[in-house]
Amino acid sequence: MTVSERIEELKLVPVVVINREEDAEGVLGALVKGGLPVAEITFRTACAPYAIKLACEKFPEMLAGAGTVINAEQCEKAIECGAKFIVSPGLSEEVAAVCRKHDVPYYPGIVTPSEIIKAISLGLTDLKFFPASNYGGLKTIKALAPVFPQVRFMPTGGVSEENVLEYLGYERIFAAGGSWMVKGTPEEIETKTRSAVALIRGGK
Repeated sequence: MTVSERIEELKLVPVVVINREEDAEGVLGALVKGGLPVAEITFRTACAPYAIKLACEKFPEMLAGAGTVINAEQCEKAIECGAKFIVSPGLSEEVAAVCRKHDVPYYPGIVTPSEIIKAISLGLTDLKFFPASNYGGLKTIKALAPVFPQVRFMPTGGVSEENVLEYLGYERIFAAGGSWMVKGTPEEIETKTRSAVALIRGGK
């Protein structure tokens, strides 16, 4: 099973910000225990490399990826730490090149037709629609999708318990990114994750 197939199977990608190294194991373990063994660990903090490495070592069943990757240096570091996929808030040719070199899936952020055309020219067709809620959400995705039949979308930004099923109900959306389940203590995260998984499975 490819990384994209596994993400499509899980349907929901938690967007995780680790501010302290000591928090990483509790947060990531809670996602695994809650039934959602996947995480986009963002490079917004210095703890990201540590958290990705820990995820790979402590939770081998987890699909640990790196998010908010905006340059080649970050991308190389993330892949060196074991990241199984790379996500960016925008489209970076240098990040795409590093991912291609290492054969690691890359999900760049896009919102416009021009960005989609550029992504396709780089061989990328599974794309992050970000920030989804600020750029028209599902309505915009539905407007873009018929023009680019080879593309699939992963909306992130403003995705919540209230609207995730609406997004996932559209056939051109292969997964959604969200952060509502990764707030609170590890126990609270596990509970919220179980609820999110039940919601997704119930909505199939």
